[in-house]
Amino acid sequence: MKVKLQHVAHARSGDKGDTSNIAVFAYTPELYTLLKDQLTAERFKAFYAGAIKGPVTRYEVDNLDAMNFVAQGALGGGVSRSLCLDNYGKALSAAVLGFEIEVPESLRSHLRGQHLLSAS
Repeated sequence: MKVKLQHVAHARSGDKGDTSNIAVFAYTPELYTLLKDQLTAERFKAFYAGAIKGPVTRYEVDNLDAMNFVAQGALGGGVSRSLCLDNYGKALSAAVLGFEIEVPESLRSHLRGQHLLSAS
């Protein structure tokens, strides 16, 4: 079944200049394995449909069931150079929670908010 990332993980962010740092933490080790396979740096960048102009580097933090994405050229020049507040780190980390992940039915009990998912 396909579910939004918000059911699999939570995200935290920060920004410095034109670089956004987004950490994605899986709710369980089993879900982290799925994230590592499906949420690649390439797919992460593609999800933002051109909003990230530079490279994206993914760092795996296995002992925390987390991945840290460093996205360069993601913030329109940074807070001091842009009047658009929607493209800073917090907005980017909230947006990634809409990324879709394929989760086997056998892991349904590991998902957060599973009662909101259809039984299909």
